[in-house]
Amino acid sequence: MEVVSDEDGNERSRPLSDADGNPVHSQEALRIREDTLELLGAMPPIAPALDAVIERFGTDAVAEVTGRTKRLVRLPDGSQKLQSRSPSACMADADAFMNGAKRILVFSDAGGTGRSYHASLDHQNQQRRVHFLLEPGWRADRAVQGLGRTNRTNQAQPPIFRPVTTDCRGERRFISTIARRLDALGALTRGQRQTGGQNLFDPMDNLESDYAKDALLTWYRLLHHGKLKSVTFGDFCHRTGLRLEYEGELVDKLPPIQRWLNRILALPIAIQNAIFDEYLGLVETRIDTAKKAGTFDAGVETIRADKLTIADEIILRGGADTSTSTRLLTVEAEWQRDVRSLADVSALADRFGNRALRLRNGRSGKVALQTPARTRVTDTGEAVATWQLTRPGHRQYITAGDLEESMWEPADFGTFEICWKAECDELVQEPNRERFFLAVGRLLPIWNLLGDDPEVRRLVTADGRALLGRIVPRGDVNTLLGKLGITGAISLTPEEIVAAAWEGKTVAIGNNTGLTLQRRRVNGESRLELSGFDPRSLPTLKAQGCFTEIIQFKTRMFIPVSRAADIVSALSAK
Repeated sequence: MEVVSDEDGNERSRPLSDADGNPVHSQEALRIREDTLELLGAMPPIAPALDAVIERFGTDAVAEVTGRTKRLVRLPDGSQKLQSRSPSACMADADAFMNGAKRILVFSDAGGTGRSYHASLDHQNQQRRVHFLLEPGWRADRAVQGLGRTNRTNQAQPPIFRPVTTDCRGERRFISTIARRLDALGALTRGQRQTGGQNLFDPMDNLESDYAKDALLTWYRLLHHGKLKSVTFGDFCHRTGLRLEYEGELVDKLPPIQRWLNRILALPIAIQNAIFDEYLGLVETRIDTAKKAGTFDAGVETIRADKLTIADEIILRGGADTSTSTRLLTVEAEWQRDVRSLADVSALADRFGNRALRLRNGRSGKVALQTPARTRVTDTGEAVATWQLTRPGHRQYITAGDLEESMWEPADFGTFEICWKAECDELVQEPNRERFFLAVGRLLPIWNLLGDDPEVRRLVTADGRALLGRIVPRGDVNTLLGKLGITGAISLTPEEIVAAAWEGKTVAIGNNTGLTLQRRRVNGESRLELSGFDPRSLPTLKAQGCFTEIIQFKTRMFIPVSRAADIVSALSAK
């Protein structure tokens, strides 16, 4: 090619020709093409996912329900045979899977219409389905239809959905598209997000959300200032062909997230992964910040529990019937704890090797396994090391700075095993119980009275009642009743009072005691402060377990976290 200028001075390229008008070919490009073809011809063929599954497990174990009429089958002697497939063969394979004769089923769009593959109570095979989503495609409605084949009514147990991706970060482009379209499909068909996806995808999977778009703008600025380690500004512009700079400044109209994702796919895999690690660090930082601030919009989430019971019901605003009235429900939830066994955490530690560290909290005596997590990136380009703490009942993320200020200390292998087993036994002994408050019915007239953090939830009670409402924080329940002029406050349990205080609410203790409990930050440590006490009651409060500290010439009262519920119970009884 050669570069020429038109009459306006604009440069463009055109094929180079010799004096006779014949195109001039680059000898170096021809040599590279011949070497590439030679290399490709020497490489073994890559089997499609369907053929790979059949070759690995055999036709006796795999039921295929697709639209293809022929397939290559590997024989025991290593040779291959071209086998014809008819619609009746697909039906026979589907029946074999439902009857338990074949343990694996592979179906496509053609085989997913008009068929059911769930753990039906009418068939012999009632084992839990583990549905691997290999190729979600670009159409959300077809993805929902395929997922619905294994999740239906009259089933012994629901399936487990597992989207499958590779370690190539650029592939997140396709997962992001199907996650966004599933959420959009739910908003169109049922008036709420996440209905289509059924919470299958994480918020970070949708790279076209507002959080992801804001993170991309920050990524552009950090790239231009040279604060990223994955790639330089000039190298990125050269490799992707994106024009991001004009007269030394970023252009006003930066490429949108869709174009950025498409260009990322053209980069080498190592650079793709490095760029995505930094970019996802920005996205996770924004999502975590929004969750901590209570502004994260997760749509309508379903409360899942083994048993949901309505313990009390208060009419907030009357109406002609239940559909026009507003009610405050006290809901009690009960479910078995999901406990991670010692064998599972040991396997996790072996997978990380020397990067895994066993910890024990010097204050509570609890144990956790520390493993590396994705590094978070601040808006200034500072990389913040982050760790994942795996506990017997849950897991959490903690930054390196917070970990240093905490009471977590390294523990030897024997102590870790003993404490882990003891925590697991304690969690398994009794189910987890929780009480929360749900406002249902006509909510718009009192929407502003329900607090600043709107959390909409859906639930189905033990007696079959389907409810959709807004969560009222524990610390705001009595305030809400007072604003509506309803006498008779709801008595919170000591555990609920402590939990509400940890959530940042100012909670009253008991009736007419004047005491309130609130979380405070003192010397970098979260504490529970008791306010409204009579100075003459200092000896009594200290005898019950409270402790004082003089800060800026003022005596302040605090409650030990480990004994908070017992002390609050004693104070409430006065």
